[in-house]
Amino acid sequence: MSIPWLTAIWVAPLVGAAAVLCLPPDRHRLARSFALGTALVVLVVAVSVAVGFDPAGAQYQYVESHAWIPAFGTRYTLGLDGIALVMVLLTAVLVPLLLLAGWNDVAEPDPAGRRRIHFYVALILVVESMVMMAFSALDVLLFYVFFEAMLIPMYFLIGGFGGSETGETTGRYSPARSRAAVKFLLYNLFGGLIMLAAVIGLYVVTVRAGSPFPGGTFDFREIVAAASTGGLGVDPGVLHALFLGFMFAFAVKAPLWPFHTWLPGAATAATPATAVLMMAVVDKVGTFAMLRYCLQLFPESSAYFAPVIATLAVVGIVYGAVLAIGQTDVMRLIAYTSISHFGFIILGIFAMTSQAQAGSALYMVNHGISTAALFLVAGFLVSRRGTRAIAAYGGVQKVAPVMAGTFLVAGLATLSLPGLAPFVSEFLVLVGTFTRYPVAALIAASALVLAAIYVLWLYQRVMTGPVRSGNERIRDLVPREIAVVAPLIALLLVLGFYPKPVLDIVNPAVSQIMTTIGQQDPAPTGPHITGYVADQDNPGGAHR
Repeated sequence: MSIPWLTAIWVAPLVGAAAVLCLPPDRHRLARSFALGTALVVLVVAVSVAVGFDPAGAQYQYVESHAWIPAFGTRYTLGLDGIALVMVLLTAVLVPLLLLAGWNDVAEPDPAGRRRIHFYVALILVVESMVMMAFSALDVLLFYVFFEAMLIPMYFLIGGFGGSETGETTGRYSPARSRAAVKFLLYNLFGGLIMLAAVIGLYVVTVRAGSPFPGGTFDFREIVAAASTGGLGVDPGVLHALFLGFMFAFAVKAPLWPFHTWLPGAATAATPATAVLMMAVVDKVGTFAMLRYCLQLFPESSAYFAPVIATLAVVGIVYGAVLAIGQTDVMRLIAYTSISHFGFIILGIFAMTSQAQAGSALYMVNHGISTAALFLVAGFLVSRRGTRAIAAYGGVQKVAPVMAGTFLVAGLATLSLPGLAPFVSEFLVLVGTFTRYPVAALIAASALVLAAIYVLWLYQRVMTGPVRSGNERIRDLVPREIAVVAPLIALLLVLGFYPKPVLDIVNPAVSQIMTTIGQQDPAPTGPHITGYVADQDNPGGAHR
């Protein structure tokens, strides 16, 4: 009997969360340690799955399928392709680091709230569980349930355990924090309701007379197989409407401009660990779902709307970068950079070339790592100084050189400096987009200059110059914080110089998607590249 690895990946953190809540209310350190231990177990399972994954094998591996609601044609079906695998690994790597980074995010509770620490770490594990299920689900209804359910623990993490307006972590009520949590929930719930209508519509399409699924189905693989061969036999207008329903929900989650307005407030209201969990993990479910569900369920609609979505992505790239330059709040500045980066990811997805999509998949991983590094180091700094105002800092590198050094490396990764991981993914997105939408690629490339401005200017104002009053007592990173940041910096360096292990996993999945949606890379033009063709087995390269 084969081991249900994918079930274990999402059930383990859920069981761990329940166990944490059952611990005695005064065992705060034990609650933190047990949650960290649970996350490390999930990491071990995820690495074991990765070791056994065969990139040259079947498109979906470790498949589990059991009856769930037979009357609706829906099953408990899980499976991983290469893109889902790297997202599972990213989540499994980040969650234990976030638990360690947020070790002191929740102060020792008073008698009126003695289980606050227990609830905080348990909610993080619940989010991990639901994200793992979303990445693994091969049933559309099953995916939708967990896509929506993850909003609830995130709402409580933002509204119940965030920081004050000054950046100080507090358990007291904060109107700004409450507003940010409600805005996050309402935006995403509204997107989810639109998607629910599209999910129901998709089921109606499969159950109608003349459908290849007379009993109806939510099986993702079956619907994709029918859609790719035209077997659904549905009017294109209906498919366009269903595509827009799915795309709207994913655009809010990602977020794509102009559906982004909930992100800066939520990121600054939450604790740094929660903000990273949201931007680096939860929001990636949106971009991942664009690749899996929008493109493959609705290939013709995806191609039809691709120019519009690419335009919105380019606007988001430039908009996020410009607004980041003008920020006076260090955490809000970093949040706006993520809007710009999500624009790159979405642009690569809807450029519909193998290079751009491979770059987007790699970008999802690299953005998660670089954002985690930059946001967490900034959070360590803010927790020491007690303010998020950039003007309050200056000269930090003189009193905390290790903190300043890690902040610089993470910032340089954010601006995609060659030699650091995001450069490779951004380069692939731009090159792959240029062959399809050259104007969009050129405008997006301008954000590289804008990124250099907001990152280097931020570093200059915060870390260099004379030591401002109040900064002389800032402590450097302690061993626990170094243990959080060091693996992230190492990954940025390793994947910057050697991204091949991730691309070797992602490329076959990208090739399968390109085949499924009936897209081919545009033929190269111009005498300077005559004789070179795209390598479908290696979207990141070319051969003669």
